[in-house]
Amino acid sequence: MSTVQQPAQAAQPIVANQVKNPMRYFIPISGKLAAMTLTLLLAAAVPIALKTTGLFLETSGKREEESNRSQAGSRAAEINGLLESYVDKIAIIGTLRIKELADGTASKPTAASNVILQRDKEIISFQILKRGVTGKSEVTTRYVDQRYLKGYKVEANYLDLVNAQKPFPEDLVFGGQPVLRNRSMPGGAPLFSMGVPVAKDALGRVTHIALADLPMSVLQRGFGKATERTVYLVDKEGVVLAHPNEKFVIEGASLASLPIVRTALGSKVAQGQLRYQIPKKKDFVISAYVRCLFDLVVISEAPESVILEPAKMMQREVFYIAGIVVSLGFLAIFIFSLTLTKPIERLVVVAKQVAMGNFNVSATAGVKSKDEVEMLAWAFDGMTEGLRERDKVKNLFNKFHGSSVTENLLASGEVKLGGMKKTACVFFSDIRGFTSFSESRTPEQVVGMLNEYFTVMVKIINDNGGVVDKFIGDAIMAVWGTPQTTGDDPYNAVKACLEMRLGLLTLNDTRIARGEEPIKIGMGLHYGDLISGTVGSQDRMEFTVIGDTVNMASRIEASTKAFGTDLLLSDDMAKNVAGRVMLEEAGSAEVKGKAEPLKFFKVRGFIDSDGKEIPITTAYSDYEAEKADKVKIVH
Repeated sequence: MSTVQQPAQAAQPIVANQVKNPMRYFIPISGKLAAMTLTLLLAAAVPIALKTTGLFLETSGKREEESNRSQAGSRAAEINGLLESYVDKIAIIGTLRIKELADGTASKPTAASNVILQRDKEIISFQILKRGVTGKSEVTTRYVDQRYLKGYKVEANYLDLVNAQKPFPEDLVFGGQPVLRNRSMPGGAPLFSMGVPVAKDALGRVTHIALADLPMSVLQRGFGKATERTVYLVDKEGVVLAHPNEKFVIEGASLASLPIVRTALGSKVAQGQLRYQIPKKKDFVISAYVRCLFDLVVISEAPESVILEPAKMMQREVFYIAGIVVSLGFLAIFIFSLTLTKPIERLVVVAKQVAMGNFNVSATAGVKSKDEVEMLAWAFDGMTEGLRERDKVKNLFNKFHGSSVTENLLASGEVKLGGMKKTACVFFSDIRGFTSFSESRTPEQVVGMLNEYFTVMVKIINDNGGVVDKFIGDAIMAVWGTPQTTGDDPYNAVKACLEMRLGLLTLNDTRIARGEEPIKIGMGLHYGDLISGTVGSQDRMEFTVIGDTVNMASRIEASTKAFGTDLLLSDDMAKNVAGRVMLEEAGSAEVKGKAEPLKFFKVRGFIDSDGKEIPITTAYSDYEAEKADKVKIVH
């Protein structure tokens, strides 16, 4: 950042040259959009398809739920009718048998109970159990039809094995409750048993029960057909009595862990429904249950994915058609968008070039859309030409005033007299022996030397965030902290001075190589309060800093001659950089305008973050001390 005095006259707004628009006609974007209305209307089929298929899926789901309930209810009614008929049949046979036992005709082949049992192909075995006052039951009569058992290659004693491994809950029947149990065993004959009370005493206690074994096929008749819907029958403990998969029946599998079975067994409601997720699968099941006789439960269920497949097929078809429509719409819109995107992309490229400072570009060179976009391109070119003119003025202004001052003035939008108090670092430098040098050189040689010297020093100041306030002959005045702070102004100022020390060494090597005398300089830094702003009049203004801090910096620079060094810092300056640069107390001196002596410090180099010293000295850092005007060394 650098700045010197600015022109006295306030900057006038830059007016770009008018760019002629050669378009004789243009096609408005609204017209192009209107031409696309029909295509966009076709794309509206998508929400319609979503709504339609959604309603269809919802309706299908409800219909299937109702179908589940209906199927379970229908099958439960069939089971109830079947069980009632067998209860009646077993009760009738049991009553006859008890009567026949009483009159002694039970053993006769012509006895009614024997005739019924022999003709009935579904009763595998029939027993009458009697319980007396002791509570122990005894079998009073037993009938076994071995035809069914032989079909499964088991003997008559198979029923004894069943009774041993799967005993029938007689106590429940003697308690007056009909009972049905699956007593099938793997490798044996599939069967179930029914127990029915058939006789009571005068106190209403059950004295005789009839126990019949029946083929499992009796229950399986309505459950054996496998469809997309599974209907099965379980007892009060969740054990399967009938199922399309006969393996479940024969093994007496328990489905009590299934959510629908658990819900049905735990509910007192006669019927209900449930949607649940299949364990370890993503699919869901829609199910319903209906309670029937013997505390049995008929359950009807089907995977949601299966029963809703027709609806999903229609949904996929609708989406397929909608997809075609949308694809065509996208294609049409894409083709249409090219008329917009290509010109806009061109504008983006040009805008990026302008943003990087290249104003020698044209937006209209690649935009021929004959619509508002082309009008925008012409307006953009007009703006670019205005920026190009503004940039010329800004670059010229920077050379005289410095970029930070220029940016500050451009940001404020106006130039007015006035200043504000700030805390900043002030720098002065001077070339030793410049007067005698000038007297022995031509003006061209003097200006050439100064320009070469200033080029090196000003760049270093700018690179370290400083602002060159002015050139006073061979002297440079610069500040850190105004109009904008660097965040670490004292350190950046000292850093710039050390880099100028090295820059002078390089410059002198060049001068010596050309046969010219080397240059020696003095630099002074002070940190304090000052007034920063624009001073002068409405006809002539200058951005500068004023105050005692400026005078102090000038006195410090003048003291470098007396102390024989190229750089001195004030005590205030040294306190702000202590620990980060190598300081060496130079001594104290009385200067003009100050009642008390001033303490000065030399700078020998940097101190890095690890505390290591990095010396920065050259052959021109120290020289023989000379008498300096207005400076008196105290010690």
